[in-house]
Amino acid sequence: MKILVTGGAGFIASHIVDAYINAGHNIAIVDNLSTGFERNINAKAKFFKMDIRSEELQSVFAEFRPDVVNHHAAQMDVRKSVANPMFDAEINILGGINLMECCEEYDVKKFIFASTGGAIYGEQDYFPADELHPQRPLSPYGIAKLTTEKYLFYYKEVFGLNYTALRYANVYGPRQSTMGEAGVVAIFASKMLSGEQPLINGDGLQTRDYVFVEDVVQANFLALKDSCSTEYNIGTGIETNVNELFHAIKKLCNSNAEEKHGEAKAGEQKRSVLSAKKISELLGWKHTVDLQEGLKRTVEYFKQQK
Repeated sequence: MKILVTGGAGFIASHIVDAYINAGHNIAIVDNLSTGFERNINAKAKFFKMDIRSEELQSVFAEFRPDVVNHHAAQMDVRKSVANPMFDAEINILGGINLMECCEEYDVKKFIFASTGGAIYGEQDYFPADELHPQRPLSPYGIAKLTTEKYLFYYKEVFGLNYTALRYANVYGPRQSTMGEAGVVAIFASKMLSGEQPLINGDGLQTRDYVFVEDVVQANFLALKDSCSTEYNIGTGIETNVNELFHAIKKLCNSNAEEKHGEAKAGEQKRSVLSAKKISELLGWKHTVDLQEGLKRTVEYFKQQK
């Protein structure tokens, strides 16, 4: 199968590319390397250094003729989306539409979209949230992800483009960036291994659902055969607060870092946890790597990088 992966030089999508290639698929990557890294690019993939907003994207589709598009390229910083909603919308909404237009013109059969769970649902009414939970995004980033899902529904109804939207919980693992508003696991591990003092935002009692990247890759495999054109949560259903996460990583890093707290971030969600019952029942997905094992593998990766 010929699969075009956007953002394939980034954290999550580079793992997906590797797995797709190991399974024998023919892969092309579109990435402008604004947040991705050349070291993450699989040598067996065809690489196009390009922005998803570019008019030249048509030429990539004309040359590669993908059967499937797996869309992970994004402006992924929630705080940056708040500071500059226009920039966020240009990439996360208009970039997505540009891809869908190319799919329609070049008869792509399937579109897999990396969406978000927590940012779409906002402050939850019940825990864990399923896909029917009210959608109340509190950031332009969450709004853009939800908007892209709505466009996918439109392209399915009008043009027959099948899609799967994967609403991720907090994904962590090897290759996660420590730059900007990256994942807290990568930031804590990198700082502790460097002898620096991490800072916990607010009281540290805010919870998240941490899902290991290997399990996310498996969801992207199952999505290849999914014909439902629907949305799925990808999470563990387990809440972990930041203080608990800090101490788990501290132990794995043999760190002497103290539990230090800074100011709370305005508008930060208090609790976020997802139910993956739907994808479990329909596609057979379940998380297989528990938090302790996932943190251990992630810390080992950062040790090797050091």
